[in-house]
Amino acid sequence: MASWHEAAAVAAPRPRRAPRPKPKPRAVPRRKAAAKAGVAGGLAWIIVGSVLLAGIVALNVAVLRLNIRLDHMNNEREQLRAENAALGAKLSGAASSPRIQALAKARGFVPADPTTIGYVDLTPGRAR
Repeated sequence: MASWHEAAAVAAPRPRRAPRPKPKPRAVPRRKAAAKAGVAGGLAWIIVGSVLLAGIVALNVAVLRLNIRLDHMNNEREQLRAENAALGAKLSGAASSPRIQALAKARGFVPADPTTIGYVDLTPGRAR
C-alpha cells in the first residue's frame, strides 16, 4: 500500500529551476587591496611580536648581568669578612696582657709597688 507522501511525490512533477545567472567576476584591484591589507596586518603583528621578544631578551640579559655582579659582590663580602676575622685575631693577640708585659720588661720597665700607690679623691665639697 502506498502512503499519501509517496502519492503526492509521484503525482506532482518537480518544477524546473530557472538557470542561475553567472556570477560577475570581482574587480581585480579589489582583491589586491584585500590581499595587501592582510599582509600588512600580518607584518605588523610580526613586528610587534619581534619587538616584544627583543624586550624580553634584553630584560633577561640585564637580570643576568645584575646576578653576576651580585655574585661578585657576595664573594668580595665573604673575602672581607675573612680578612676582618684574621685582623681581629691578630689584634687580640697584639693586645694581650702577657705580650705587653713581656715587651715592657724587655725595655726595662718594672711593675709598680702596690704599697706606694695612692689615690686622690676629686669629688667636690669634700676637703681632706
